[in-house]
Amino acid sequence: MAPTDGETQGVKPQLGAADLLAGVPGLSDLDVTLRFTDVSKKPGASLSVDDIAALAQMIAQREQNGASGFVVTQGTDTIEETAYLLDLLHAGQAPVIVTGAMRHPSIPGADGPANLLAAVQTAASRASRGMGCLVVFSDQIHAARFVRKEHTTAPGAFASPHAGPIGFIAEGAPRLLLTPSPQQHVPLPLLGPARVVLITAALGDDGELLQGLGDRFDGVVIAAFGAGHVPETWVEPLEKIAEQIPVVFASRTGAGSTARNTYGFAGSERDLLRRGLIAAGDLDPYKARLLLLAHLRAGTDRNGITAAFA
Repeated sequence: MAPTDGETQGVKPQLGAADLLAGVPGLSDLDVTLRFTDVSKKPGASLSVDDIAALAQMIAQREQNGASGFVVTQGTDTIEETAYLLDLLHAGQAPVIVTGAMRHPSIPGADGPANLLAAVQTAASRASRGMGCLVVFSDQIHAARFVRKEHTTAPGAFASPHAGPIGFIAEGAPRLLLTPSPQQHVPLPLLGPARVVLITAALGDDGELLQGLGDRFDGVVIAAFGAGHVPETWVEPLEKIAEQIPVVFASRTGAGSTARNTYGFAGSERDLLRRGLIAAGDLDPYKARLLLLAHLRAGTDRNGITAAFA
């Protein structure tokens, strides 16, 4: 048997929306009218904030024209980020469901068709209205603000370690168990460019990467230890940067909230807050970066940014 292109050259995005829908058994049995659009065939790793903002504007326009729900398929590398950004930018009542596939169509056990069917079922459900952006994988429904990709290749790669899934698919219907608190949206269009850098704290790091950040970027997010801690040698550089641009600290652990009043040593959360940094709360570093970036691009001032994280 001759090797396939996927075996010789690696898998590349090739299938359009019509191809994906044609491969989903049971889709034609649903009482829904489907319309599809190919927006981009970029790999998930190459998507940009502007791509997602343009998609959010397209969704808003089509909701005004009568569409009642949306399904977005993309590569899984950045789903936890694109879904959260869509959740920030989408102010409508129509649900936006993001899904994809961990196993591409040329290998046994491809999960794309089942995920797409579940996503359409969720988008078509009245129970999903007003829920913002959701991620559907392996018959689980996740809120965009909590979901993370936790495995490189497993079909069940997506989970919400901080809160758990908010629902699941059973007998072809979404069962929503929890309703996330309403999202505070960032208005479209995003007005201007901004750059936000993400720096991860690591054992023994001397903080050299912090030098000059205030002159080169518009915002900084620190993926901090534990509940929001950094090495003592980072404290003064971070304080100086925070005098120039917003500096947010989030926990690098992936679950749980940053603290505010527990520890008091140099580099602790109390120390960082006192020096003008902003706590990310429940957001992981990747989503904290997107929240900061979206507000900077929307022209939000420092007080507004602090309130957004609060």
